[in-house]
Amino acid sequence: MDQTESFNTIFFSVFGIIALLMIIVIGKTIGAGLSNQAAELVQRPCKVVDKRTRVRGGSGDFSASTYNYITFEFDGGERKELEVKDRDFGVIVIGDRGELHYKGTRFVEFVRIMEA
Repeated sequence: MDQTESFNTIFFSVFGIIALLMIIVIGKTIGAGLSNQAAELVQRPCKVVDKRTRVRGGSGDFSASTYNYITFEFDGGERKELEVKDRDFGVIVIGDRGELHYKGTRFVEFVRIMEA
């Protein structure tokens, strides 16, 4: 096998692995979306116990992506952390009580209960 054949073999092997990984990631993303779409809408009373933000990227000429998460605690101590949109993250405060609406792993809304 000459040098060109070796290079071609390595190139196409690496390309094949990358293509396979991309197919797997796309498949998992589509599967999660379909699963959430088919999930039943759940409405549960809860309390907001934590908020966090994760930033990815942002070096050099690349833009950064920000992901916001809120942790909700239900009666009995069970917790669920969900990714939320910026507008929801900004108006929901730690300590808020209300009703969480979600489908699978997708946040739908949080309806705050106003205490007198």
